[in-house]
Amino acid sequence: MNRILRSIKALMPHGLFARAVLLLVAPLLISELVGTKVFYDRFWSTVMRRLATGVTTNISLVVDRRPFHRSDEDDRVFARVNSKTGLEFHFIHGGTLPLLPASEPETSIERFLTSALADQRLGPFEVDASGLPTSLQADIQLPEGLLQVTVPRDRIYTSVTYVFLLWMTGSAFLSLGIATMVLRNQVRAVRRLAIAAEAFGKGRDVEPFRPEGATEVRQAAAAFLVMRERIQRQMTQRTEMLAGVSHDLRTPLTRMKLELELLDETEEIVGLKSDVSEMQQMIEGYLSFARGEGNEAQQVVNIVELLEELVAAARRGGAEISLAAPDELYVPVRRDSFRRCIVNLVGNAERYGGHVWITLVADRAAVELMIDDDGPGIPIELREEVFRPFYRLESSRNPSTGGVGLGLTIARDIMRGHGGDLFLETSPQGGLRARIVLPR
Repeated sequence: MNRILRSIKALMPHGLFARAVLLLVAPLLISELVGTKVFYDRFWSTVMRRLATGVTTNISLVVDRRPFHRSDEDDRVFARVNSKTGLEFHFIHGGTLPLLPASEPETSIERFLTSALADQRLGPFEVDASGLPTSLQADIQLPEGLLQVTVPRDRIYTSVTYVFLLWMTGSAFLSLGIATMVLRNQVRAVRRLAIAAEAFGKGRDVEPFRPEGATEVRQAAAAFLVMRERIQRQMTQRTEMLAGVSHDLRTPLTRMKLELELLDETEEIVGLKSDVSEMQQMIEGYLSFARGEGNEAQQVVNIVELLEELVAAARRGGAEISLAAPDELYVPVRRDSFRRCIVNLVGNAERYGGHVWITLVADRAAVELMIDDDGPGIPIELREEVFRPFYRLESSRNPSTGGVGLGLTIARDIMRGHGGDLFLETSPQGGLRARIVLPR
């Protein structure tokens, strides 16, 4: 049962619009089929059977009355009967039915006429519809000859069936067209909201839009706009608060540093200078982390060109670094933030490894940037711990050897602000691999 349900689910369309249309089409199609079946069995068959019975009743009356007039009066009598019934009678004296077995009726009109003639029990007969496109011929064997009756098809056939089907089909397509237009408007509003939410999740600017669609969709869009404004306002307030904290903390630290410079170079003074310098670096690192991406706007950047610049600068500094990337690759990013992230990762790879490899690959959905080194790497159980603020693998408190523990935190924060992520893995070169996944 579960396998059948999974198969049905796999065949179902995935889009909201397609599923809604399917929910409309399926009942309409079922009602069309059921209605047509019921109409054919109950109405069309009954009407055609009665029409065929009316025709054969006229034929039976002619057969019953024929012994009451002379043979030379056939033409005159049949002329009057033809004008009254709409049928065409012709009598062949001494004529007989062919000895070949009668063929099976091929059409519904032949079947109804054959059944009605059999009910009248006029004698042997044969119905032929092959020779005349607009009529049928019934040959009835009588004792003195063969009675031929030409029956127009419209005496048995009714076009109400096709009119009924056309009306049903036309009304169904009209209803489907109206419903499709309404659904398209509703789905357009949902799709616009989804695109805006996805763009905002990737850290991209979202243009204001007017909520549209059903009441629930409008409520969701209005809630999204309010949420976006609150998040942006909180980010702005955080940046402004940190700017004030930066000013308030830097001023006493600068004053302490100046006062220490005026004192003699004793062992205690040297230690205090080192502590003040460390505090300044920690504050700068914290402010850089908390400030995040700031108010920098996104722009379409050729990240291959950006990587080439970083690689050239690293090589000028004496680093051994390799780059494997396509000729060009344009991605919407915040250029300065993205550059700071790559600089942090490349700097870590240079510090702990002898050689650095940068690899850039892309497909339609995402961009992957891998930075490998041949250093000692990071134990698997600590690869998530190192993303915590101020977490340092190096046990000493010297910032020049282990930093302040914010490089990887800032890098992942930047990538997640772009809607991507940063992962640490084992490098094929034996060291650590920093893998960036960035949506396009």
